[in-house]
Amino acid sequence: MTTRTTRDAVHHPLFARYYTRVSVRAESALGMAALRDRLLAGLSGRVIEIGAGNGLNFAHYPGAVAEVVAIEPEHTLRQAAVQAALRAEVPVDVAPGAAEALPVKSEAFDAAVLSLVLCSVRDVPRALAEARRVLRPGGELRFFEHGAGGGRLMGVTQRTLDRTVWPALNGGCRLARDPIAAVREAGFELGPYRRLLVPDKGPVLPTSYCVLGTAWRPVEAV
Repeated sequence: MTTRTTRDAVHHPLFARYYTRVSVRAESALGMAALRDRLLAGLSGRVIEIGAGNGLNFAHYPGAVAEVVAIEPEHTLRQAAVQAALRAEVPVDVAPGAAEALPVKSEAFDAAVLSLVLCSVRDVPRALAEARRVLRPGGELRFFEHGAGGGRLMGVTQRTLDRTVWPALNGGCRLARDPIAAVREAGFELGPYRRLLVPDKGPVLPTSYCVLGTAWRPVEAV
């Protein structure tokens, strides 16, 4: 596992510390550990995880994965990811970098993983174009994201929060983005996906509307 010296693309130290604590509790309290298992099941070969956060996915990669290159732009989260990589059962290399400009070669990976990332990237189309670039033709995109959902009142609530306090308090997160539309518009072949609420019981929050699914980089016709 290595880290490389570079200027951090994202700097949210207070949010990163808060997120690290909350996300660990969510593994059991919100069922996130089981969702990570579902997200990563069946992967193999070389995988790039874009926006790895504090590395909670690392423990869930199956043994058929030969290597994970985990890109995380925020320094505090990246430090936590390095520690998580040391405990992982598959090789994990943690590196700095932005989703919109991945520091890796084109067509170098069998799969790419996006886990609660598209809500906070600055440029969603560019980030997904980068994910498509680094995947081999036919390579698989796995995604678990939250976004727009609910009725009219929830939609108004999400958009209002996006225009006001939510991004500043939550590391640039936006509530009302549509990850499925974004993946489709980026030129991926959309596979099976499931919409779900997190948590599945209890109060429905502006962050509750999630989608878990698969897409592929098309194989170009010869």
